[in-house]
Amino acid sequence: MTNEMTGQASPDYEAIKTKQNAAWGSGDYAKVGVMLQLVGETLAEAMELPYGAPVLDVAAGNGNITLAMARRGYDVTSSDYVGELLDMGRGRAEAEGFDINFKVADAENLPFDDGSFTGVVSTFGVMFTPNQEQSASELLRVCKSGGRIGLANWTPDGFIGQLFKTLGRLVPPPAGVQSPARWGTREWLEENFGNEASNISITPKTFKLRFESPMAFIDLFRTYYGPVHKAFLALEPAGQEELTQDMLALIECFNIADDGSSIIAADYLEVLVDKK
Repeated sequence: MTNEMTGQASPDYEAIKTKQNAAWGSGDYAKVGVMLQLVGETLAEAMELPYGAPVLDVAAGNGNITLAMARRGYDVTSSDYVGELLDMGRGRAEAEGFDINFKVADAENLPFDDGSFTGVVSTFGVMFTPNQEQSASELLRVCKSGGRIGLANWTPDGFIGQLFKTLGRLVPPPAGVQSPARWGTREWLEENFGNEASNISITPKTFKLRFESPMAFIDLFRTYYGPVHKAFLALEPAGQEELTQDMLALIECFNIADDGSSIIAADYLEVLVDKK
């Protein structure tokens, strides 16, 4: 397809999502995702919704904020387009005795009626959709008037934003696909949520990724974190070594440990959008 405004070919979002699905389903995201549980707990505390309110977790992964919201008494639906990730979240919910609805769903075309949820949340999830404007529109659509959208998004200048930039230099993203780190900028958030928001609260935060050493981080992400796992698989040995060295240099820039270990300071935005 061609964009009539620019004359350029439009991205094939369905093909891109198929590849993304395979990437996020590879490795074992749970081994990475569980490290970020504190982010879900912090955002859940900030949501401040009525007890028992219906809440949708979009691009839920293995269910960090799904569980955090359930622990606070909300009626949670957990959605993701990768069924294997939902299975991980379902197992965690069953272990804690929560009755949570799990639904395979595309964040760009959510299978829910307008205004179905008082709260809509996503931690480091919906920001990775290829059609970003469409997924932002869907979050607004399924959130009821007077409800709240809560997001945790990596910033472009922070460690994870720079990690994806590093990956992209050796394994370029599909043509026309924008950086997910745009969700970590005030300008993009206000542009895509501002018209339907009575208020947007944006709080810069830092999450510390803790590892025995820089190579321990690379080994874990290379083995279990889908996008890094797939990037290494796409490269020849020389390219894999180049990526390893680039990642070590990046870690050095963000490592605040001074004992040979790695404490990587990763910046993100905690975002609360109050819908009109």
